[in-house]
Amino acid sequence: QVQLVESGGGLVQAGGSLRLSCAASGRISSVAVMGWYRQAPGKQRELVSTITSTGSTNYADSVKGRFTISRDNAKNTVFLQMNSLKPEDTALYYCNARMYSYRDYWGQGTQVTVSS
Repeated sequence: QVQLVESGGGLVQAGGSLRLSCAASGRISSVAVMGWYRQAPGKQRELVSTITSTGSTNYADSVKGRFTISRDNAKNTVFLQMNSLKPEDTALYYCNARMYSYRDYWGQGTQVTVSS
């Protein structure tokens, strides 16, 4: 099993920045990909960004050039630096760990609210 704990959400004005963190524990060596997803009220959960165990990254078109995903392997932590935030970025952000077995683990979510 893998446990994920997110932090760093909050309220920010449009154009501002936030940095989300996701601390992982448990069977870290079995994690293939870590990522961030978000879910706005009334909408489906959507991919924001992922990073593989070798450091390859992927971004949703809506956040390219504004968000950066990174990881600190020594601390088993994944970060999401969010710049130039827009009101449409408002959502509950979830950390995800996908195992080599394709099983998914999720954090509890952290709220990001961007005011206009």
